Formats: sequence, structure tokens, C-alpha cells
Amino acid sequence: MIKATNITHYYNKDLALDNINLEINKGEFIAIVGQSGSGKSTLLSILSTLLKPSSGDLKFNDLDYSDIKDIDKFRRENIGFIFQFHYLINYLTVKENIQIAKENAQESEIKELLELLNISEIINKFPDEISGGQRQRVAIARALINKPSVIFADEPTGNLDSKNSQNVFNIFKDLAKNGSTIVVATHDMFLAKQANKIYEVIDGKL
Repeated sequence: MIKATNITHYYNKDLALDNINLEINKGEFIAIVGQSGSGKSTLLSILSTLLKPSSGDLKFNDLDYSDIKDIDKFRRENIGFIFQFHYLINYLTVKENIQIAKENAQESEIKELLELLNISEIINKFPDEISGGQRQRVAIARALINKPSVIFADEPTGNLDSKNSQNVFNIFKDLAKNGSTIVVATHDMFLAKQANKIYEVIDGKL
């Protein structure tokens, strides 16, 4: 599904990733671990098309990333993003925050997704009226609303307690069982061990 070949990346003259080779198959739940500054977030950004590598090749279902004409359209149709900070808009309701990712999303479609995440009762609440764990699950719903082929999550549990962190990983496991591909960057080895595969980045090497 995603194939990275000889991926190298520099920030100015500093080497962040050194000749990375990685293949991710449909339905896999992958954890990328590493210390802060190891390069794991850079790798996730490159795999998810948010960052162009200094050199190397990337393919998505045999389509070369460099051949994609409209990268924004490609992301909307294929990729879901979940970050450590949920980036919800405080003056919009939960429903309206999700509709940012898909303007024509029906309320029934949003409710179905929120029910999957056990937060259907907060559909008309505002972000400052709900808990941190609920806000992160709203961010997950927003990432899922377009039914992406692959979901990238960068430290998605960084601001959550252990119970809510486990809930998020349970959701990821269920999604992978249903055919979604999940790629998570995390520093938490306890959570990472719940993935199908773990890759460790050390000083820019996989």
C-alpha cells in the first residue's frame, strides 16, 4: 500500500532521516517509536505527504507521490490525520468541527461515527464543554469522516491519561480489524506493543 525507498531528509545541513526503507500493507496497525528528536515525526510527516523528503521514493498503491497533481485532493480522499493537539475550533460544535473535513456530511453519518467512539451524546456541544479525552475522540471522528484508506496519528495520546490513551488505541485496533491502515508515532512502548508491527527510529535510522 505504502512503500518508502531510500528516504533521506535534511533540515538545512542536519540529517533527520538516513536511507529509510519501509513497506506498509493494507489493514496493518504500525507503531513508529523513538526518542524525542529521533526522526519518527519527520518520517510520519513524509509518509503522510505533509513533508517532501530530500531524496528517495514514495508510492501509494503503486502511485508515485511525485506524480500526484492535486495533493490536497489526494489527502482528502485517502488520508486521515490525528495529532497530539486536537485542533478543534472552540466556536464550532462537535458536529460542525467534523463537517470541516467533509462539508456535506449528514448528521446521521456523524452520529454513527460518534456512536462508534462512544460520544454520540456530545454532538451539539462545544469543545470547551467536553473533556480532553472526548476532544481527542472528536478529532479521530474528524479524521475518519471521509473513510480514509490510511490514518496517520502523531503522538495522539500525548495529552491523555492512561485510561483515555488505552481507549484511543482500542479504537485503532478495531479500525485495523475492519480494514483501515493505521500508522502511529508514539514514545509510549506499552501502547506501541499493541500494534501489529513496531519500527524504532534511532538517530534517523530505522
